[in-house]
Amino acid sequence: MAKITINKQAAQQRIKAILPLLKKTYPNAKCALIHSNPLELLVATILSAQCTDVRVNIVTKTLFEKYKSATDWANAPLEQIEQDIKSTGFYHNKAANIQKACQKIISDFGGKVPDKMEELLTLNGVGRKTANVLLGNAFNTPGVVCDTHVLRLSRRLQLSAKTDDAVKLEFDLMEIVPMKNWTLFSHLLVFHGRGFCKARRPDCGKCPIAKYCPAANDPKLW
Repeated sequence: MAKITINKQAAQQRIKAILPLLKKTYPNAKCALIHSNPLELLVATILSAQCTDVRVNIVTKTLFEKYKSATDWANAPLEQIEQDIKSTGFYHNKAANIQKACQKIISDFGGKVPDKMEELLTLNGVGRKTANVLLGNAFNTPGVVCDTHVLRLSRRLQLSAKTDDAVKLEFDLMEIVPMKNWTLFSHLLVFHGRGFCKARRPDCGKCPIAKYCPAANDPKLW
């Protein structure tokens, strides 16, 4: 893989050029995890680790009818939670994290999911990625979510030299993407990563932003 040297001003101009094109291509870009409140989104995001959003949505359809509050999760037998989420994979760790997070939500936050980054990070199973998912989609607080699609596309678009480090990439993108678009930009890259800019065979010939993408003309950047 070619080493990336980033020109911040050029990256900002690239963002300015591709944002309207991505918005036009994906007018309905949003969080793919089905939820109706912050707690459901927290659980769904924890379950989505190493699992598809489609599978998570199948599981949570009945899961959220059974567990409606942090108290329900905190008081349930851990073995039962494990069985209920088993098909999402890594269910031992996920069940423990969900239950411990809900216990802390009850003990420290009055039973409500906190809406500040520093508070969210105190919950089991919550890193900056999950916290930004919550902030951007449950609390309308802009946040950059650096998942595998955002990492890959940021490398190909040469938006950061830190595309192997999700936290460093997050802060780099915060500097070049307008704050009001942080959450939407993350969704747009996820949709584009699934639609055109796939990991193994990106469809550069049909890509609506290929004109502005360094990797479209240099496969070494894939």
